[in-house]
Amino acid sequence: MELITYHPIGRIRTPFTEVAGMPIQASAAGGAAGRIELDPALIEGLADIDGFSHLILLYHLDRTGPPRLTVVPFLDDQEHGLFATRAPTRPNPIGISVVRLLSVEGTTLHIADVDMLDDTPLLDIKPYVPALDDRAAARSGWYERRIDRLPGASADARFGSPEGGG
Repeated sequence: MELITYHPIGRIRTPFTEVAGMPIQASAAGGAAGRIELDPALIEGLADIDGFSHLILLYHLDRTGPPRLTVVPFLDDQEHGLFATRAPTRPNPIGISVVRLLSVEGTTLHIADVDMLDDTPLLDIKPYVPALDDRAAARSGWYERRIDRLPGASADARFGSPEGGG
């Protein structure tokens, strides 16, 4: 296959310098604050972003181990195929999280519910749009048996929530 190259559009700054103590998912981050420091050359791309309450962040998992095709994920004690999990040890280590947008100051976006390490390379930002992104009838596979293990998961809001990160 052909080589694909991406360049970071900015950095995600968070209080988490190591995996220990970092939230596993944005929905369990408990409001942990962070910020996006976007490349100043991209400021025009932020026009109208302040009208959104949530953003989808795509980022490079630059501090993960080698890829593994089967993993025992954090919510279970059984092995699953990598693509049926959100484990970070992927062939293309791309992370995805839905965060809350608090404010915008120039090329700095103040965000909450961060679940990534400090200085994570940001690849893209997309607005979270419930009418496009929420799937009320979505099934959650083996997670449905284990989601109660996620800190902050409630019986009513654990599936289809806009805070579900990646």
